[in-house]
Amino acid sequence: MAKLHFYYSAMNAGKTTILLQSNYNYCERGMNTLLYTPKIDNRVQEGLIASRIGLKAEAKPFDPDFNIYDDIKAENQKHKIHCVFVDEAQFLNKKQVEQLTDIVDFLDIPVLTYGLRSDYMGQPFEGSLYLMTWAEELSEIKTVCHCGSKATMVLRLDPEGKPMMSGNQIMIGGNESYLSVCRKHYKKGDTGVIK
Repeated sequence: MAKLHFYYSAMNAGKTTILLQSNYNYCERGMNTLLYTPKIDNRVQEGLIASRIGLKAEAKPFDPDFNIYDDIKAENQKHKIHCVFVDEAQFLNKKQVEQLTDIVDFLDIPVLTYGLRSDYMGQPFEGSLYLMTWAEELSEIKTVCHCGSKATMVLRLDPEGKPMMSGNQIMIGGNESYLSVCRKHYKKGDTGVIK
């Protein structure tokens, strides 16, 4: 029986690497997969999922108006789809998460989503909120704060490397813009850099 999975973590825990490895495992066994990535995340290029360690795969880009259910239903009619993967799933909206549940419930295709649980202000992303609520399987991918504790929060950094606590929820960036930390160091705004 198919399930909706949500693999979540703070930044730089290896979510994309795990997604690409899982996709590879399906493909190696001759199974068909579909990969999706948000158009807004253009750090590498639109329609490409790339990990920090060099793994990459082509994916269908989605925006807030994209109907994932209709797309997968059409692809599944052409050739059986065995699994669906969604990178940066925090950028899904509520309607799209509901479409993912329909893919599982009515098309019987497992859906594996990977994303951040919360933003740099400690607030949930819309996609993450509904994945946490509706997914059958929730799995945390752990990463570490500079102090050695589990990192569960994300600091957004300004160009000088100082924590920011206001601004738009979404700002695409990597290590130059974000740092995963434990809750204590998040509250203190402590990046671990000795001054």
